Amino acid sequence: MDDGIKITEGALERLVSLFYARVREDASLGPVFNDAIENWPEHLEKLVAFWSSVMLTTGRYKGNPVLAHLKHKARITPELFQRWLTLWNRTTAEVMAPDAAAALQVKAARIAESLQLALFFKLDSQPKPSRAAA
Repeated sequence: MDDGIKITEGALERLVSLFYARVREDASLGPVFNDAIENWPEHLEKLVAFWSSVMLTTGRYKGNPVLAHLKHKARITPELFQRWLTLWNRTTAEVMAPDAAAALQVKAARIAESLQLALFFKLDSQPKPSRAAA
């Protein structure tokens, strides 16, 4: 048996399509995503390109995930990220080979962490004490 990671364009298309069908139906995620996405077929193509770039290093994705999420910051919470990851992990485990699912899950967790840092991390805004003039 071949235990290698089997991530292909076709597998990513199937995964993204199934996963976002579940997202759209999810009680927590669905309202946020459905309000944010105007053209689902176009968005799914962009998401496949994103995962293709991330996992297969194809360079197909041309966009800025942080900017895309910042537009919806008022509705995004850390809990929604956790719900997204839970659903992603479940879906990848169901439809991908174990090694591929694990690789996708690790990458998604890192991406989610980066996005959350960009959206929610705030440095202390206290002014720095000025140095006394000598």
